[in-house]
Amino acid sequence: MDSDLNAWSWRRYVSLLFLLSAVFHFSLAVTHYSVPEEMEVGSVVANLATDLGLDVQTLIKRNVRLDVIANKKYLAINKDRGELYILEKIDREYLCPAKTTTTCFLKMEVIVENPERIFYIELEITDINDNNPHFRRDTINLDIIESTPAGERFSVSNAVDSDVGSNSVKTYYLSKNEQFDIEIQSGRDGSKFADLILKKALDRETQAVHNLILTAVDGGVPPRSGTASIIVRVLDANDNAPKFDQESYTINLTENSPIGSLVVKLNATDLDEGSNADLVYSFSLYTSEKTQKAFSLNPDSGEIRVKEMVNYEDFRIYDMEVIASDKGTHPLSGQCKISIIITDMNDNHPEISIKSFSSPVKEDVPVNTVIAVVSVSDKDSGENGQVDIHISDDLPFALKESSDNYYELLISEPLDREKVPEYDITITVTDRGNPPLSDNETITLELLDVNDNVPQFPQTFYTIPVMENNAPGASLSSLTAIDPDLHENQYLVYFIIEREIANTSMSMLFSINPENGNLYALKTFDYEIEKEFLFHIEARDSGVPPLSSNVTVHIIIMDQNDNTPLIVSPWRAHGSEVKEKIPRSTDKGTLIAKVIAIDSDSVHNSRITYQFLQNTDATLFSLDQYNGEIRTMRMFSYRDSRDQRLVVIAKDNGEPALSATVTIKLSTVETALKTYTEVPLEYDIFSDLNLYLVIGLGSVSFLLLITILVTIVLKCQKAKPSKAAPSCRNSVISERNSTIADSTLVSNDAYWYSLFLAETRKGKLVVRQPVPKGARYIVSSIPRSTGLTETSDSAASTLQVGPYTFLLCKF
Repeated sequence: MDSDLNAWSWRRYVSLLFLLSAVFHFSLAVTHYSVPEEMEVGSVVANLATDLGLDVQTLIKRNVRLDVIANKKYLAINKDRGELYILEKIDREYLCPAKTTTTCFLKMEVIVENPERIFYIELEITDINDNNPHFRRDTINLDIIESTPAGERFSVSNAVDSDVGSNSVKTYYLSKNEQFDIEIQSGRDGSKFADLILKKALDRETQAVHNLILTAVDGGVPPRSGTASIIVRVLDANDNAPKFDQESYTINLTENSPIGSLVVKLNATDLDEGSNADLVYSFSLYTSEKTQKAFSLNPDSGEIRVKEMVNYEDFRIYDMEVIASDKGTHPLSGQCKISIIITDMNDNHPEISIKSFSSPVKEDVPVNTVIAVVSVSDKDSGENGQVDIHISDDLPFALKESSDNYYELLISEPLDREKVPEYDITITVTDRGNPPLSDNETITLELLDVNDNVPQFPQTFYTIPVMENNAPGASLSSLTAIDPDLHENQYLVYFIIEREIANTSMSMLFSINPENGNLYALKTFDYEIEKEFLFHIEARDSGVPPLSSNVTVHIIIMDQNDNTPLIVSPWRAHGSEVKEKIPRSTDKGTLIAKVIAIDSDSVHNSRITYQFLQNTDATLFSLDQYNGEIRTMRMFSYRDSRDQRLVVIAKDNGEPALSATVTIKLSTVETALKTYTEVPLEYDIFSDLNLYLVIGLGSVSFLLLITILVTIVLKCQKAKPSKAAPSCRNSVISERNSTIADSTLVSNDAYWYSLFLAETRKGKLVVRQPVPKGARYIVSSIPRSTGLTETSDSAASTLQVGPYTFLLCKF
């Protein structure tokens, strides 16, 4: 209708235009041209100057105008040649979209000025086949129920083509298939459309979807085409009955299967879909109530489960029929038969019974002694009723069959309560079923102790250091033995094994707590008298018979620094000074005096060093800290004082150190002393004396030495009537290399004579001093023999110093 109206309006407009032209100008003629659409730009339509009777020569100077249509200028005039040509491609479908007519005109007005003239042009645009047919939808969906009869017709969307006439849609084609065909229909306007026709019945279960291609072809040369996809979905109809995987099932079920155990899961299938394929399972009327009571059927999953305990001895075969029905409007169903066969199982555990058992028993019970009798049984039959009995291989026991189903429990290895005080014996019985069943019984065997273990000390030898001057009753150590036995077999008593040392019993020196083994000292020990003790301690249990062991104890008395050094040279009365006279002409390095101190302590504590505590002139005298020699450091001068006072301290090496001092007062004289001192001097020191005087002094000294030695030997022989003589005092002197070569101290009722021979560089100095009355010691020198010896039973002690041995006796 719109196309007809537009055409009618255009004709009215042209008629009115012609009428007005006739009124104002003159009669107008219309020039008609025809061109196909889509001509190339620049293509010549016609020679307008020739057709309109215009002079090409004057046309150049005149202004020519063409109408603009739809904002586009499709045509233009070439003034040089007077030609009308294509300025822009013309699309007929764009200019004339209406399909009420197959013709399309483009009418324009040409105005030529100087003088002004108006011409009318009508340009017919002819159609070409430049458009493909196309469907309004690329995909056409159809739903057809599978029960639709053959020959049914279904409308599909027709194709359209923008071209007209013979270039429009002429026919349709359907892709090759067995189910569908098409029938082409013509409309009143000449358009073509197709109907889809069902050739044969559909089966959704065979093919649920059909994919077709519909092609529309126009009448152009060459023809153009367009396609659309037709998707036919076949809707389900309940035309298939449910079907089980098997028509019959035979199932073996073990008796006593747990309630809820799955027996079988039935599976029925329905080729339909949706509700037509939803299945419901149920027992048929042919299934007995006893079967339905023993088993349950899940209506949705088809699972058959045990509903109550089934026993092989009660019922052996259960038959049932199960129906599967769909949920369609007119439901269809299928059925199957099931036979459940109950099989026997090993459902009885073997039993064990303890007929007799002996506990506790002594740990020394003999091997192969019977300690228990057990019996076994099983209510099952066949292999399910045959049983095996065993105990752990790690136990010292064995089982021995005595009669049918009776077994004896024997001791197979010696027992030891100290290793294992009791045994948990688990007896296990297992039948031969599949799977096997078992039972066990545990008995506990206690062992009684037997006194079969000797007390043991952690060590076989104890070395116990004891500091001298200990308090009586002081604890020295704890000697504890271990006995793994029990009760009275474990109770230990400790003893000191008696032994006499120097007529003294060990029990008078030491005591031990009989209950805990604590060792005590009964007296105070003196290192200078007793240095060590060696004895044995016994630990004895209270068993019957008792067992015992002993251990060796070595007591070592440790020295304390409890003895003050004793200065034996130069000798002086208590608290008195030692007075010496020396020549004023004494040369440098001359030995003036030698301080000797002794200490009764051990070697370490008795090491003595000497120092000046006071020295009148530190530049005049020197003191050797190790041997106690006092020598001149220079010769005397007239400025030196006549009297020199020296205080020497002798200090031992103990901690804390003990010491003794001696004061020596030296007086210088112009000449050498003649009364008590005879000094063999070096030749270079006394070169100013007469040589004969030196020889005489040496002879006198030699005779005096011989006399003293003889006197000492005689007195010692008289004073030693075998063992009746009083015991000598043990003495210790420093073992440091002393420069003393020979000395003799003689004791009698009147005086002590002390003779010290000390080395100078090339001579000997002999000093003779008076000693207080009442002293009763003799120190005698004898030649060195084999070394230092000490005997506690003798009346004299010998001490070695340097190359000499000193004999110290007490009267």
